[in-house]
Amino acid sequence: MSHRHTDVTRQVADACPVTEVLDRVAGKWSIGILMAAGEGPVRFTQLERSLTGISRRMLTLNLRKLERDGLLTRTVHPTVPPRVDYALTPSGAELREALLTLTGWARRHGGTIAVAQQAYDREHAVDSGSAR
Repeated sequence: MSHRHTDVTRQVADACPVTEVLDRVAGKWSIGILMAAGEGPVRFTQLERSLTGISRRMLTLNLRKLERDGLLTRTVHPTVPPRVDYALTPSGAELREALLTLTGWARRHGGTIAVAQQAYDREHAVDSGSAR
């Protein structure tokens, strides 16, 4: 096995934990929740208002998933009616910072990607029927 092949194999193996984590949090609702919860403890209704288009059920499912993954904490206050707050854990806050970096990258490079896609599509439109 060549040295280069070994390096590539190691890089792929090292990326597996990243892929697993991204699979857990890559959904648009999870990312939105993590971003919205970054402002401190937030209530369910605040999250619901800030995530346009999410159903109550989908919000509940995603909150449970993020809580199970240790990214959010859920605090029930013994009031009438009960008040429930959600807050990022330290690892959730760290993930949010990484997502902010990724979001900035996407904003900076979104136009470049769109131009590259258009150029690729123009170049390969003639080839579309050929084998790869």
